Amino acid sequence: MTSSPPPLLSVRGLVKRFPGVTALAGVDFDVRAGEVHCLLGQNGAGKSTLIKVLSGAHRPDEGEIRSNGEVVSFANPTAAMRAGVATLYQELDLVPGLSVADNVFLGHELSAGGFTRRAETRRRTRALLERLGHSDIPPDRDVGRLTAAQQQVVSMARALSRDARLLIMDEPSAVLDQDEVRTLFRVIRELTAQGVAVIHISHRLEEIREIGDRVTVLKDGRTVAAGLDVSAVSTAELIKLMTGREARNVYPPRRPVPPDAAEALVVRGLAVGRRAGVDFTVRAGEVVGLAGLVGAGRSEILEAVYGARKPTEGEVVVDGRRLKPGNVGAAVRAGVGLCPEERKSQGLLLDQAVYRNITVSSLPLFARMGFLDENAERTRSADLTASLDVRPSDVDRIVRTLSGGNQQKVVLARWLLRGCRVLLLDEPTRGVDVGARGEIYRLVRDLADRGVAVVVVSSDIDEVLGLADRVLVVREGRVVHEGPADEIDEARVLDLVMEGTAA
Repeated sequence: MTSSPPPLLSVRGLVKRFPGVTALAGVDFDVRAGEVHCLLGQNGAGKSTLIKVLSGAHRPDEGEIRSNGEVVSFANPTAAMRAGVATLYQELDLVPGLSVADNVFLGHELSAGGFTRRAETRRRTRALLERLGHSDIPPDRDVGRLTAAQQQVVSMARALSRDARLLIMDEPSAVLDQDEVRTLFRVIRELTAQGVAVIHISHRLEEIREIGDRVTVLKDGRTVAAGLDVSAVSTAELIKLMTGREARNVYPPRRPVPPDAAEALVVRGLAVGRRAGVDFTVRAGEVVGLAGLVGAGRSEILEAVYGARKPTEGEVVVDGRRLKPGNVGAAVRAGVGLCPEERKSQGLLLDQAVYRNITVSSLPLFARMGFLDENAERTRSADLTASLDVRPSDVDRIVRTLSGGNQQKVVLARWLLRGCRVLLLDEPTRGVDVGARGEIYRLVRDLADRGVAVVVVSSDIDEVLGLADRVLVVREGRVVHEGPADEIDEARVLDLVMEGTAA
Protein backbone atom coordinates (compact mmCIF):
# COMPACT_ATOMS: atom_id res chain seq x y z
CA MET A 1 0.00 0.00 0.00
CA THR A 2 1.42 3.35 -1.07
CA SER A 3 1.51 5.96 1.71
CA SER A 4 0.40 9.48 0.93
CA PRO A 5 3.11 12.15 0.82
CA PRO A 6 3.53 14.34 3.92
CA PRO A 7 1.94 17.79 3.89
CA LEU A 8 3.92 20.53 2.21
CA LEU A 9 3.83 22.40 5.52
CA SER A 10 2.67 21.15 8.90
CA VAL A 11 2.27 23.10 12.16
CA ARG A 12 1.81 21.45 15.54
CA GLY A 13 1.32 23.01 18.98
CA LEU A 14 2.57 26.43 17.92
CA VAL A 15 2.83 28.93 20.78
CA LYS A 16 4.00 32.54 20.62
CA ARG A 17 4.10 34.86 23.62
CA PHE A 18 4.65 38.58 23.88
CA PRO A 19 4.95 40.60 27.11
CA GLY A 20 1.57 40.41 28.80
CA VAL A 21 -0.17 38.40 26.08
CA THR A 22 -0.12 34.95 24.49
CA ALA A 23 -0.82 35.54 20.80
CA LEU A 24 -0.72 31.85 19.81
CA ALA A 25 -1.77 29.32 22.42
CA GLY A 26 -1.67 26.09 20.45
CA VAL A 27 -2.10 26.15 16.67
CA ASP A 28 -2.28 23.01 14.51
CA PHE A 29 -2.85 22.80 10.78
CA ASP A 30 -1.27 21.53 7.59
CA VAL A 31 -1.14 22.61 3.97
CA ARG A 32 -1.02 20.28 1.00
CA ALA A 33 0.68 20.94 -2.31
CA GLY A 34 -1.71 22.36 -4.91
CA GLU A 35 -4.48 23.44 -2.51
CA VAL A 36 -5.93 26.74 -1.36
CA HIS A 37 -6.09 26.50 2.43
CA CYS A 38 -8.14 29.34 3.91
CA LEU A 39 -7.34 30.73 7.35
CA LEU A 40 -10.26 32.29 9.21
CA GLY A 41 -10.64 34.04 12.53
CA GLN A 42 -11.79 37.28 14.06
CA ASN A 43 -9.41 40.19 14.49
CA GLY A 44 -7.09 39.22 17.32
CA ALA A 45 -7.51 35.48 16.76
CA GLY A 46 -3.80 35.08 15.97
CA LYS A 47 -3.76 35.03 12.18
CA SER A 48 -1.22 37.85 11.78
CA THR A 49 1.11 36.33 14.39
CA LEU A 50 0.88 32.92 12.70
CA ILE A 51 1.76 34.48 9.34
CA LYS A 52 4.79 36.16 10.86
CA VAL A 53 5.95 32.89 12.40
CA LEU A 54 5.56 31.01 9.10
CA SER A 55 7.35 33.79 7.21
CA GLY A 56 10.29 33.90 9.64
CA ALA A 57 9.50 37.31 11.13
CA HIS A 58 8.84 35.75 14.57
CA ARG A 59 10.33 32.70 16.26
CA PRO A 60 7.81 30.43 18.04
CA ASP A 61 8.21 29.77 21.77
CA GLU A 62 6.82 26.24 21.54
CA GLY A 63 5.72 23.77 18.90
CA GLU A 64 7.19 22.71 15.58
CA ILE A 65 6.97 23.43 11.87
CA ARG A 66 7.63 20.68 9.35
CA SER A 67 8.27 21.09 5.63
CA ASN A 68 7.72 17.91 3.61
CA GLY A 69 7.98 15.96 6.84
CA GLU A 70 11.26 17.52 8.01
CA VAL A 71 11.39 19.81 11.05
CA VAL A 72 12.41 23.34 10.00
CA SER A 73 13.18 26.58 11.82
CA PHE A 74 13.05 29.92 10.02
CA ALA A 75 15.45 32.34 11.68
CA ASN A 76 14.33 35.21 9.46
CA PRO A 77 12.22 35.91 6.34
CA THR A 78 15.18 35.14 4.06
CA ALA A 79 15.40 31.65 5.55
CA ALA A 80 11.69 31.14 4.96
CA MET A 81 12.04 32.24 1.35
CA ARG A 82 14.94 29.84 0.85
CA ALA A 83 12.62 27.10 2.10
CA GLY A 84 10.03 28.09 -0.51
CA VAL A 85 7.66 30.10 1.73
CA ALA A 86 6.70 33.56 0.42
CA THR A 87 4.29 36.00 2.06
CA LEU A 88 2.23 38.63 0.26
CA TYR A 89 1.00 41.11 2.84
CA GLN A 90 -2.11 43.25 2.41
CA GLU A 91 0.12 46.31 2.10
CA LEU A 92 2.41 45.25 -0.75
CA ASP A 93 6.13 45.95 -0.36
CA LEU A 94 6.72 46.97 -3.96
CA VAL A 95 8.91 49.99 -4.68
CA PRO A 96 7.29 52.70 -6.83
CA GLY A 97 9.77 54.29 -9.20
CA LEU A 98 11.37 50.94 -10.01
CA SER A 99 10.32 48.84 -12.96
CA VAL A 100 8.27 45.66 -12.72
CA ALA A 101 11.38 43.60 -13.50
CA ASP A 102 13.49 45.38 -10.88
CA ASN A 103 10.79 44.72 -8.27
CA VAL A 104 10.47 41.06 -9.20
CA PHE A 105 14.19 40.42 -8.65
CA LEU A 106 14.72 42.99 -5.89
CA GLY A 107 17.11 41.54 -3.32
CA HIS A 108 18.34 38.74 -5.55
CA GLU A 109 19.33 40.61 -8.68
CA LEU A 110 20.67 38.77 -11.69
CA SER A 111 24.20 40.05 -12.11
CA ALA A 112 27.55 39.22 -13.62
CA GLY A 113 30.85 40.96 -12.97
CA GLY A 114 29.12 43.43 -10.65
CA PHE A 115 26.60 44.52 -13.32
CA THR A 116 22.89 43.74 -13.45
CA ARG A 117 21.92 41.52 -16.37
CA ARG A 118 19.01 43.68 -17.43
CA ALA A 119 18.07 41.78 -20.58
CA GLU A 120 17.99 38.49 -18.65
CA THR A 121 16.03 40.13 -15.83
CA ARG A 122 13.41 41.33 -18.30
CA ARG A 123 13.27 37.95 -20.05
CA ARG A 124 12.75 36.02 -16.82
CA THR A 125 10.22 38.55 -15.58
CA ARG A 126 8.28 38.21 -18.82
CA ALA A 127 8.29 34.41 -18.45
CA LEU A 128 7.00 34.64 -14.86
CA LEU A 129 4.23 37.04 -15.87
CA GLU A 130 3.24 34.71 -18.72
CA ARG A 131 3.13 31.84 -16.22
CA LEU A 132 0.69 33.90 -14.20
CA GLY A 133 -1.38 34.68 -17.29
CA HIS A 134 -0.37 38.33 -17.41
CA SER A 135 1.84 38.82 -20.43
CA ASP A 136 0.06 42.20 -20.76
CA ILE A 137 2.20 43.70 -17.96
CA PRO A 138 5.38 45.23 -19.48
CA PRO A 139 8.54 44.34 -17.48
CA ASP A 140 9.84 47.91 -17.99
CA ARG A 141 6.69 49.61 -16.64
CA ASP A 142 7.03 51.62 -13.43
CA VAL A 143 5.27 49.43 -10.85
CA GLY A 144 3.67 52.54 -9.35
CA ARG A 145 1.64 52.99 -12.56
CA LEU A 146 -0.01 49.59 -12.31
CA THR A 147 -3.48 48.84 -10.96
CA ALA A 148 -3.84 47.21 -7.55
CA ALA A 149 -4.59 43.86 -9.22
CA GLN A 150 -1.52 44.10 -11.45
CA GLN A 151 0.64 44.92 -8.43
CA GLN A 152 -0.66 41.75 -6.76
CA VAL A 153 0.48 39.80 -9.82
CA VAL A 154 3.93 41.40 -9.66
CA SER A 155 4.20 40.40 -5.99
CA MET A 156 3.30 36.84 -6.94
CA ALA A 157 5.90 36.91 -9.73
CA ARG A 158 8.48 38.02 -7.16
CA ALA A 159 7.59 35.06 -4.97
CA LEU A 160 7.84 32.65 -7.89
CA SER A 161 11.23 34.14 -8.87
CA ARG A 162 12.47 32.64 -5.60
CA ASP A 163 10.88 29.27 -6.43
CA ALA A 164 8.17 29.63 -3.79
CA ARG A 165 6.17 26.46 -3.21
CA LEU A 166 3.88 28.06 -0.62
CA LEU A 167 2.27 31.50 -1.00
CA ILE A 168 0.72 33.11 2.08
CA MET A 169 -1.74 35.80 0.95
CA ASP A 170 -3.06 38.24 3.56
CA GLU A 171 -6.37 39.84 2.50
CA PRO A 172 -5.30 39.90 -1.20
CA SER A 173 -8.70 41.12 -2.41
CA ALA A 174 -9.15 43.97 0.09
CA VAL A 175 -8.37 46.74 -2.43
CA LEU A 176 -9.64 45.03 -5.59
CA ASP A 177 -12.91 45.46 -7.45
CA GLN A 178 -15.03 42.51 -8.55
CA ASP A 179 -13.37 42.03 -11.93
CA GLU A 180 -9.90 42.22 -10.36
CA VAL A 181 -10.89 39.65 -7.72
CA ARG A 182 -11.98 37.26 -10.47
CA THR A 183 -8.63 37.74 -12.19
CA LEU A 184 -6.78 37.15 -8.92
CA PHE A 185 -8.68 33.92 -8.30
CA ARG A 186 -7.93 32.71 -11.82
CA VAL A 187 -4.21 33.28 -11.20
CA ILE A 188 -4.40 31.46 -7.85
CA ARG A 189 -6.03 28.47 -9.51
CA GLU A 190 -3.36 28.42 -12.21
CA LEU A 191 -0.68 28.36 -9.52
CA THR A 192 -2.29 25.54 -7.55
CA ALA A 193 -2.64 23.54 -10.77
CA GLN A 194 1.18 23.77 -10.97
CA GLY A 195 1.51 22.34 -7.44
CA VAL A 196 1.96 25.64 -5.57
CA ALA A 197 0.07 25.76 -2.25
CA VAL A 198 -1.73 28.92 -1.13
CA ILE A 199 -2.74 29.99 2.38
CA HIS A 200 -5.52 32.50 1.78
CA ILE A 201 -6.58 34.86 4.57
CA SER A 202 -9.81 36.80 4.19
CA HIS A 203 -12.69 38.13 6.25
CA ARG A 204 -15.05 37.68 3.29
CA LEU A 205 -16.78 34.37 3.81
CA GLU A 206 -18.14 34.35 0.26
CA GLU A 207 -14.56 34.37 -1.01
CA ILE A 208 -13.72 31.32 1.09
CA ARG A 209 -16.46 29.43 -0.69
CA GLU A 210 -15.32 30.56 -4.12
CA ILE A 211 -11.57 29.97 -3.88
CA GLY A 212 -10.94 27.66 -0.92
CA ASP A 213 -10.44 23.90 -0.79
CA ARG A 214 -10.04 23.54 2.98
CA VAL A 215 -10.38 25.95 5.89
CA THR A 216 -8.82 26.23 9.34
CA VAL A 217 -10.43 28.46 11.98
CA LEU A 218 -8.52 30.22 14.79
CA LYS A 219 -10.09 31.67 17.92
CA ASP A 220 -8.19 33.27 20.82
CA GLY A 221 -4.87 32.01 19.48
CA ARG A 222 -5.98 28.37 19.18
CA THR A 223 -7.13 26.11 16.37
CA VAL A 224 -10.83 25.40 16.85
CA ALA A 225 -11.27 23.59 13.51
CA ALA A 226 -8.52 22.32 11.23
CA GLY A 227 -8.66 21.38 7.56
CA LEU A 228 -12.43 21.40 7.07
CA ASP A 229 -13.69 20.73 3.57
CA VAL A 230 -15.06 24.11 2.44
CA SER A 231 -17.88 22.47 0.47
CA ALA A 232 -19.00 20.51 3.53
CA VAL A 233 -19.23 23.31 6.11
CA SER A 234 -21.92 25.99 6.17
CA THR A 235 -21.37 29.70 6.57
CA ALA A 236 -23.37 29.59 9.81
CA GLU A 237 -21.03 26.92 11.17
CA LEU A 238 -17.97 28.99 10.24
CA ILE A 239 -19.37 32.07 11.98
CA LYS A 240 -20.13 30.04 15.11
CA LEU A 241 -16.59 28.62 15.12
CA MET A 242 -15.09 32.11 14.76
CA THR A 243 -17.27 33.92 17.27
CA GLY A 244 -18.55 31.21 19.58
CA ARG A 245 -22.07 32.45 18.81
CA GLU A 246 -24.85 31.34 16.53
CA ALA A 247 -25.05 33.22 13.24
CA ARG A 248 -27.77 35.85 13.22
CA ASN A 249 -28.83 38.82 11.22
CA VAL A 250 -25.88 41.20 11.70
CA TYR A 251 -27.74 44.27 10.47
CA PRO A 252 -29.68 46.02 13.23
CA PRO A 253 -33.32 46.83 12.51
CA ARG A 254 -34.11 50.10 10.80
CA ARG A 255 -36.23 52.67 12.55
CA PRO A 256 -38.36 55.02 10.45
CA VAL A 257 -36.83 58.47 10.03
CA PRO A 258 -39.37 61.06 11.22
CA PRO A 259 -40.93 62.82 8.22
CA ASP A 260 -40.18 66.19 9.79
CA ALA A 261 -36.49 65.37 10.46
CA ALA A 262 -34.23 68.26 9.47
CA GLU A 263 -31.97 68.05 6.43
CA ALA A 264 -28.58 67.71 8.14
CA LEU A 265 -26.60 67.46 4.88
CA VAL A 266 -27.51 68.94 1.52
CA VAL A 267 -25.29 68.40 -1.52
CA ARG A 268 -26.08 70.40 -4.66
CA GLY A 269 -24.35 69.98 -8.02
CA LEU A 270 -21.17 68.71 -6.38
CA ALA A 271 -18.61 67.87 -9.08
CA VAL A 272 -15.05 66.62 -8.73
CA GLY A 273 -12.79 66.98 -11.76
CA ARG A 274 -14.70 66.53 -15.00
CA ARG A 275 -17.45 64.40 -13.50
CA ALA A 276 -21.06 65.54 -13.55
CA GLY A 277 -22.43 67.15 -10.41
CA VAL A 278 -24.41 65.12 -7.87
CA ASP A 279 -27.36 66.13 -5.71
CA PHE A 280 -28.58 64.43 -2.56
CA THR A 281 -29.74 65.13 0.97
CA VAL A 282 -29.40 63.24 4.23
CA ARG A 283 -31.82 63.89 7.06
CA ALA A 284 -30.90 63.79 10.73
CA GLY A 285 -31.11 60.18 11.87
CA GLU A 286 -30.90 58.74 8.36
CA VAL A 287 -28.30 56.34 6.92
CA VAL A 288 -27.71 56.83 3.20
CA GLY A 289 -25.59 54.30 1.30
CA LEU A 290 -23.60 54.96 -1.87
CA ALA A 291 -23.30 51.81 -3.99
CA GLY A 292 -21.16 51.40 -7.08
CA LEU A 293 -17.97 49.95 -8.50
CA VAL A 294 -14.49 50.93 -7.36
CA GLY A 295 -13.59 54.08 -9.30
CA ALA A 296 -17.20 55.21 -9.71
CA GLY A 297 -16.49 58.40 -7.75
CA ARG A 298 -18.04 57.47 -4.39
CA SER A 299 -14.96 58.17 -2.29
CA GLU A 300 -14.37 61.44 -4.15
CA ILE A 301 -17.87 62.57 -3.18
CA LEU A 302 -17.18 61.93 0.52
CA GLU A 303 -13.80 63.66 0.32
CA ALA A 304 -15.38 66.71 -1.31
CA VAL A 305 -18.08 66.88 1.38
CA TYR A 306 -15.38 66.64 4.06
CA GLY A 307 -13.25 69.32 2.40
CA ALA A 308 -10.31 67.00 1.70
CA ARG A 309 -10.88 67.43 -2.02
CA LYS A 310 -11.89 70.75 -3.57
CA PRO A 311 -14.86 70.37 -5.91
CA THR A 312 -14.86 72.00 -9.32
CA GLU A 313 -18.42 73.16 -8.73
CA GLY A 314 -21.38 72.74 -6.41
CA GLU A 315 -21.95 73.29 -2.73
CA VAL A 316 -22.24 71.44 0.58
CA VAL A 317 -24.66 72.65 3.25
CA VAL A 318 -24.62 71.33 6.83
CA ASP A 319 -27.50 72.30 9.13
CA GLY A 320 -28.36 75.17 6.81
CA ARG A 321 -24.80 76.56 6.67
CA ARG A 322 -22.85 76.49 3.42
CA LEU A 323 -19.33 75.11 3.87
CA LYS A 324 -16.23 76.64 2.39
CA PRO A 325 -15.11 74.31 -0.43
CA GLY A 326 -11.92 72.33 0.09
CA ASN A 327 -11.57 73.27 3.76
CA VAL A 328 -11.38 70.36 6.21
CA GLY A 329 -11.30 72.66 9.24
CA ALA A 330 -14.57 74.32 8.23
CA ALA A 331 -16.22 70.93 7.75
CA VAL A 332 -15.04 69.61 11.11
CA ARG A 333 -16.17 72.76 12.89
CA ALA A 334 -19.59 72.35 11.26
CA GLY A 335 -19.83 68.83 12.66
CA VAL A 336 -18.66 66.67 9.74
CA GLY A 337 -16.51 63.60 10.43
CA LEU A 338 -14.85 61.20 7.99
CA CYS A 339 -13.66 57.63 8.51
CA PRO A 340 -11.53 57.24 5.37
CA GLU A 341 -11.12 54.14 3.23
CA GLU A 342 -7.39 53.93 3.98
CA ARG A 343 -7.63 54.28 7.75
CA LYS A 344 -3.97 53.39 8.34
CA SER A 345 -2.52 56.03 6.02
CA GLN A 346 -5.29 58.66 6.18
CA GLY A 347 -7.21 58.15 9.42
CA LEU A 348 -4.72 57.19 12.10
CA LEU A 349 -1.49 58.35 13.71
CA LEU A 350 -0.12 54.82 13.69
CA ASP A 351 2.78 55.40 16.07
CA GLN A 352 0.74 57.42 18.56
CA ALA A 353 -1.28 56.12 21.50
CA VAL A 354 -4.94 55.22 21.24
CA TYR A 355 -5.97 58.19 23.39
CA ARG A 356 -4.18 60.72 21.17
CA ASN A 357 -5.80 59.24 18.05
CA ILE A 358 -9.18 59.78 19.69
CA THR A 359 -8.54 63.33 20.92
CA VAL A 360 -6.53 64.67 17.97
CA SER A 361 -9.53 66.45 16.43
CA SER A 362 -10.68 67.84 19.79
CA LEU A 363 -7.45 69.01 21.43
CA PRO A 364 -8.83 72.45 22.46
CA LEU A 365 -11.20 70.59 24.80
CA PHE A 366 -8.18 69.40 26.78
CA ALA A 367 -6.12 72.62 26.80
CA ARG A 368 -5.32 74.02 30.23
CA MET A 369 -3.31 77.25 30.47
CA GLY A 370 -1.72 76.55 27.10
CA PHE A 371 -0.88 72.92 27.96
CA LEU A 372 -2.64 69.69 27.12
CA ASP A 373 -4.17 67.83 30.05
CA GLU A 374 -3.15 64.31 29.04
CA ASN A 375 -4.83 62.76 32.05
CA ALA A 376 -8.13 64.26 30.92
CA GLU A 377 -7.45 62.94 27.39
CA ARG A 378 -6.85 59.46 28.76
CA THR A 379 -9.93 59.53 31.01
CA ARG A 380 -12.31 60.62 28.24
CA SER A 381 -10.74 58.20 25.76
CA ALA A 382 -11.05 55.33 28.22
CA ASP A 383 -14.78 56.05 28.57
CA LEU A 384 -15.20 55.92 24.79
CA THR A 385 -13.11 52.79 24.25
CA ALA A 386 -15.08 51.04 27.01
CA SER A 387 -18.39 51.96 25.38
CA LEU A 388 -17.12 50.70 22.00
CA ASP A 389 -15.45 47.60 23.48
CA VAL A 390 -12.04 48.44 22.00
CA ARG A 391 -9.59 45.62 22.77
CA PRO A 392 -7.11 45.75 24.40
CA SER A 393 -8.61 48.50 26.56
CA ASP A 394 -5.27 50.23 27.34
CA VAL A 395 -5.56 53.75 25.85
CA ASP A 396 -1.77 54.18 26.09
CA ARG A 397 -1.28 51.31 23.65
CA ILE A 398 0.17 52.28 20.25
CA VAL A 399 -2.71 52.18 17.77
CA ARG A 400 -0.63 50.36 15.14
CA THR A 401 -0.73 47.24 17.34
CA LEU A 402 -4.55 46.99 17.30
CA SER A 403 -6.50 44.78 14.92
CA GLY A 404 -8.31 46.33 11.96
CA GLY A 405 -11.69 46.26 13.66
CA ASN A 406 -10.38 47.93 16.80
CA GLN A 407 -8.54 50.56 14.77
CA GLN A 408 -11.82 51.39 13.06
CA LYS A 409 -13.50 51.78 16.45
CA VAL A 410 -10.77 54.24 17.47
CA VAL A 411 -11.53 56.39 14.41
CA LEU A 412 -15.23 56.27 15.24
CA ALA A 413 -14.47 57.22 18.85
CA ARG A 414 -12.73 60.36 17.56
CA TRP A 415 -15.96 61.58 15.97
CA LEU A 416 -18.09 60.50 18.90
CA LEU A 417 -15.93 62.74 21.07
CA ARG A 418 -16.59 65.69 18.77
CA GLY A 419 -20.31 64.98 18.70
CA CYS A 420 -20.38 65.16 14.90
CA ARG A 421 -23.69 65.85 13.12
CA VAL A 422 -22.71 64.24 9.81
CA LEU A 423 -20.61 61.08 9.72
CA LEU A 424 -19.04 59.89 6.45
CA LEU A 425 -17.94 56.24 6.40
CA ASP A 426 -15.79 55.00 3.50
CA GLU A 427 -15.49 51.18 3.45
CA PRO A 428 -16.11 51.00 7.23
CA THR A 429 -15.62 47.22 7.52
CA ARG A 430 -12.70 46.63 5.15
CA GLY A 431 -10.33 44.21 6.87
CA VAL A 432 -12.76 43.77 9.76
CA ASP A 433 -13.93 40.35 10.93
CA VAL A 434 -17.55 39.24 11.02
CA GLY A 435 -17.93 39.78 14.78
CA ALA A 436 -16.53 43.32 14.75
CA ARG A 437 -18.63 44.13 11.67
CA GLY A 438 -21.79 43.50 13.64
CA GLU A 439 -20.54 45.79 16.40
CA ILE A 440 -19.79 48.57 13.89
CA TYR A 441 -23.21 48.17 12.27
CA ARG A 442 -24.91 48.49 15.64
CA LEU A 443 -22.83 51.56 16.45
CA VAL A 444 -23.78 53.21 13.14
CA ARG A 445 -27.46 52.53 13.76
CA ASP A 446 -27.17 53.83 17.33
CA LEU A 447 -25.61 57.06 16.04
CA ALA A 448 -28.44 57.45 13.54
CA ASP A 449 -30.97 56.89 16.30
CA ARG A 450 -29.31 59.77 18.17
CA GLY A 451 -29.92 62.04 15.17
CA VAL A 452 -26.58 61.80 13.34
CA ALA A 453 -26.79 61.83 9.53
CA VAL A 454 -24.66 58.98 8.17
CA VAL A 455 -23.34 58.40 4.64
CA VAL A 456 -21.83 54.96 3.95
CA VAL A 457 -19.69 53.94 0.98
CA SER A 458 -19.02 50.22 0.59
CA SER A 459 -17.97 47.88 -2.20
CA ASP A 460 -20.05 45.21 -0.45
CA ILE A 461 -23.49 45.75 -1.96
CA ASP A 462 -25.14 43.56 0.66
CA GLU A 463 -23.63 45.80 3.34
CA VAL A 464 -25.02 48.94 1.73
CA LEU A 465 -28.49 47.41 1.37
CA GLY A 466 -28.48 45.97 4.89
CA LEU A 467 -27.22 49.05 6.71
CA ALA A 468 -28.75 51.99 4.84
CA ASP A 469 -32.24 53.44 4.94
CA ARG A 470 -31.87 54.86 1.46
CA VAL A 471 -29.48 53.96 -1.37
CA LEU A 472 -27.88 56.02 -4.11
CA VAL A 473 -26.35 54.02 -6.95
CA VAL A 474 -23.34 55.84 -8.40
CA ARG A 475 -21.81 55.24 -11.82
CA GLU A 476 -19.01 57.36 -13.31
CA GLY A 477 -19.67 60.10 -10.80
CA ARG A 478 -23.42 60.27 -11.48
CA VAL A 479 -26.31 59.12 -9.33
CA VAL A 480 -28.27 56.72 -11.54
CA HIS A 481 -30.76 55.54 -8.91
CA GLU A 482 -32.12 56.77 -5.60
CA GLY A 483 -34.63 55.00 -3.40
CA PRO A 484 -35.33 53.05 -0.20
CA ALA A 485 -32.85 50.27 0.49
CA ASP A 486 -35.57 47.68 0.98
CA GLU A 487 -36.95 48.32 -2.52
CA ILE A 488 -33.84 47.29 -4.46
CA ASP A 489 -31.75 44.11 -4.48
CA GLU A 490 -28.14 43.29 -5.30
CA ALA A 491 -28.91 42.11 -8.84
CA ARG A 492 -30.63 45.40 -9.68
CA VAL A 493 -27.71 47.40 -8.23
CA LEU A 494 -25.26 45.44 -10.38
CA ASP A 495 -27.40 46.07 -13.46
CA LEU A 496 -27.38 49.79 -12.73
CA VAL A 497 -23.66 50.12 -12.11
CA MET A 498 -22.82 48.12 -15.22
CA GLU A 499 -25.33 49.73 -17.55
CA GLY A 500 -25.89 53.15 -15.98
CA THR A 501 -29.59 53.08 -16.85
CA ALA A 502 -31.72 55.40 -14.74
CA ALA A 503 -34.38 53.80 -12.61
